Amino acid sequence: MSSSKEVFSQISPSEFFYRNRDLAGFSNPTRSLYTSVREFVENALDACDQKRILPDIHLSIKAVDFEQPDPKHYILTVKDNGPGIDPKHIPLAFGTVLYGSKFGLKQARGMFGLGATMAILYGQITTNKPVTVRSSADGKTLDEFVMLLDIQKNKPVISKHSTKEVSKTGLSVSIVLEGDYSKAGTKIRDYVSQTSLITPYASITFEDPTGEKFHYPRIVKEMPPPPTVIKPHPHGVDVETLRRMIVDTHYQIPVIDNKMIEKVRKELGMQRKNPSPKDILDRADKRWSDLSRPVRTVIAVMSFLNIDFEGLRKIRIDDLDVANKKITYWDFGESQSHIIELNPESPYYKQLANTIQGETLLTFLTKRFQRVGPTTTEKFCEFAKFKPEKRIGSMTNEELVRLADALQKFDEFLAPDPSCLAPLGEEPLSKGIMKFFNPEFATVIQRSASAYSGFPFIVEMGIAYGGDIPPSGLKVYRFANRIPLLYDEGSDVVLKVVNETDWSRYKVKGDPPLVIVSHICSTRVPYKTVGKENVADRPELERELKNALQYLARKLAAHMSRQGMADMAKKRSNLYTKYVPLIAQFSMELAGKKKEPNYKQLIRMGSEIEEQI
Repeated sequence: MSSSKEVFSQISPSEFFYRNRDLAGFSNPTRSLYTSVREFVENALDACDQKRILPDIHLSIKAVDFEQPDPKHYILTVKDNGPGIDPKHIPLAFGTVLYGSKFGLKQARGMFGLGATMAILYGQITTNKPVTVRSSADGKTLDEFVMLLDIQKNKPVISKHSTKEVSKTGLSVSIVLEGDYSKAGTKIRDYVSQTSLITPYASITFEDPTGEKFHYPRIVKEMPPPPTVIKPHPHGVDVETLRRMIVDTHYQIPVIDNKMIEKVRKELGMQRKNPSPKDILDRADKRWSDLSRPVRTVIAVMSFLNIDFEGLRKIRIDDLDVANKKITYWDFGESQSHIIELNPESPYYKQLANTIQGETLLTFLTKRFQRVGPTTTEKFCEFAKFKPEKRIGSMTNEELVRLADALQKFDEFLAPDPSCLAPLGEEPLSKGIMKFFNPEFATVIQRSASAYSGFPFIVEMGIAYGGDIPPSGLKVYRFANRIPLLYDEGSDVVLKVVNETDWSRYKVKGDPPLVIVSHICSTRVPYKTVGKENVADRPELERELKNALQYLARKLAAHMSRQGMADMAKKRSNLYTKYVPLIAQFSMELAGKKKEPNYKQLIRMGSEIEEQI
């Protein structure tokens, strides 16, 4: 009987996405062509935003062989006037999955560092053709890289690198991929036009496979203020977020290597001798206030193990469990692990406890969260029944749960700092809506910042009615971080809020010529999938969307009332115009007069009264 042993192995991120590309929106030739366009255009816009450059984006899709039926090979190229990328970063930026600059707490269109590389990976999988990247970061030299991605190793393979002189900065990315433009074309054209609505400060040109050009000029010349990197907000922080933050605040046990031992010797002034453990501790006592924190920690460990510098070289500290007063270390000489009990009465115990248990709650809250000062922290500690001097690392699981719960419930924290967000703003959004839809009535609102799971977000919304909008029923345009969301709309939180609204209350009936534009911006938009197409219905988000929509709907209802009154006045005015002359003629004949009364003045007076009403 033969027994087979199960083998476990790790795969690279690029291998994972090669096997599971549906996750990132590359499920078929139609969706993949659309997703690739999106990723490249969004990267270009983000790059321009970061450097405050008014974007000038050129997108082209050309068939390799126009006569072939779809799906077929297309060359997708996106070119921008942004800051370019330093040549040394290009191979990793475009030849490695999960390499990028999108992991800070700051709003950007992309979130996962996948985007462009996933599109390049898909192109390579379907056509075995390399990506061509042209970049100028200094405005003088253009670097051109032609390369493939080694999927198993998640590394770039450069086949060509050349340079030439240029006179402006920018980046151009070109890939060959299998796509189906006959099916994806409508979505891609919608995506480009909607991007021009939500990014009115960009100029975008799209050339489709037939050679037709779609040009969307800039509507406004002002860019929104740039976002900044911020700390999390206490509201909505869960236990796991707290746990991760606490790990970050912990002072790490120093690695005890030759370099560290030399540092200890130097600070103690004992570089030439081989002192005994007692001599080392005596010297440390005298110099304690001048010693650095890592050196104090190493000396505390030496005191419990009763070892000198030679003994220190032969061990590795594996764990310091202050709660259970134990230290675990590995002895290289004996090749085995030891556990030592810590004496809480020792003066060195407090040093180790403070090191392992990190900051006090007071320091943790004021240093690690935005807009939380000492006074607010003391009030919070009283509310949550914690001592401000309690060490954050000494908290039990139950205490952490209680702390997270209290952080969510305490209502005296200041509102989240929205400086990490880049909403479009009411005026640019309004101008975009007016230019895009040409309605008879439009209004917009930007809600104040709110937060979920420690991440701030802002909801902007606009409503447009009549004018050039066709009377085909209510249409919703969804955006998140200035990205149009065109797929998977059925399960989106915005659609849920719109569909749950009783529109008859706001005088909207039948198939109205009505458009709603919704924009959510956040450092972490709660997308349901990596494909970034629909937003999850977080209660905090749902509440803000509802409030924004109700405000706009009331404005629309007021307009409809005014419109209704104006229509009634017009009808009455028409009645006067039609019947008053007949009445005047009848009155003249009845009175046997030869001249009609001045009925025109009567009509004019009636109209003036209607206008005043």
